[in-house]
Amino acid sequence: MTAFHVRPLLEGTTLPMLFEAAGEGLALGASLPAMREAVERHLRTGGGVLFRGFSLDDADAFRAFAADFGHPLLTYEFGSTPRSQVTSGVYTSTEYPPHQHIPLHNEQAYTRDWPMKIWFYCMQAAPEGGETPIADSRTVFAAMPETIRRRFIDKGLMYVRNFGNGLDVPWQQVFGTKDRAEVEAYCAKHAIACEWKEDGELRTRQVCQGAARHPVTGEWVWFNQAHLFHVSNLEPEVRESLLDIVEDEADLPRNVLYGDGTPIDDAALDAVRGVLERHRISFPWQAGDVMMLDNMLTAHGRAPFKGPRKVIVAMAEAQSAQ
Repeated sequence: MTAFHVRPLLEGTTLPMLFEAAGEGLALGASLPAMREAVERHLRTGGGVLFRGFSLDDADAFRAFAADFGHPLLTYEFGSTPRSQVTSGVYTSTEYPPHQHIPLHNEQAYTRDWPMKIWFYCMQAAPEGGETPIADSRTVFAAMPETIRRRFIDKGLMYVRNFGNGLDVPWQQVFGTKDRAEVEAYCAKHAIACEWKEDGELRTRQVCQGAARHPVTGEWVWFNQAHLFHVSNLEPEVRESLLDIVEDEADLPRNVLYGDGTPIDDAALDAVRGVLERHRISFPWQAGDVMMLDNMLTAHGRAPFKGPRKVIVAMAEAQSAQ
């Protein structure tokens, strides 16, 4: 008797493919050997799977399950959002206030190094909202207006970050050190230009991909976070207030330009957001769910929520830009 059933979770799409326990009390980790081949096949073709109805005790069991796919779990280096470590290789999901919407994105697509696999474990589903919407990055790439797609591919993107000053994550937290020399060494290794400003804070610039080819399937995917980093992502009053504080856009906590340093107009990013929204796939979490994504094939986000919610994250299989 098969210990699990496989079917699309939602009508009309195989993202995510549902792997559902056939009975009560089946441990997710113990069930993996029987599911592994099908999971990896659906991950490669569809981009994501959802495990539901299995038993999973805690964060350590989640860590073991993710690690059993054969790659060491990754640390959250050069992160752009606040997270806390839960256990080795496992972190809280982005700790933004519950009322905030986190747009669809591929994890760490604002760098030249990212995880290929990412797992989300819903330990507690919010009573209202709190979904983790997803989208097929191949479909998004194909649906992007040709002029925008071509410009992003040809020019690439320059991400500019100004750390600390109470406006963004401190560089000490992002790099996991208080030693400037260690920060400089990390930046040199990862093709990140860095400078120490007069106030002692850090500014970095890195030119990255606007789109990329998947290393296994060879398919083009939309792979960047321009729509998150660009100043147009801010609410108008927040944008105005920040510019009053920093005076110069170069000192904004984060922003993005084309790779040659020329600005990206707001309208282009509005069009990008529109494509992402049209291809958003959403479903409610159930406590105990684990979602596994190919991070290049599938983007993810977070819907606002009310009440308690606990979703933790693990990442593995480092990949670098070619």
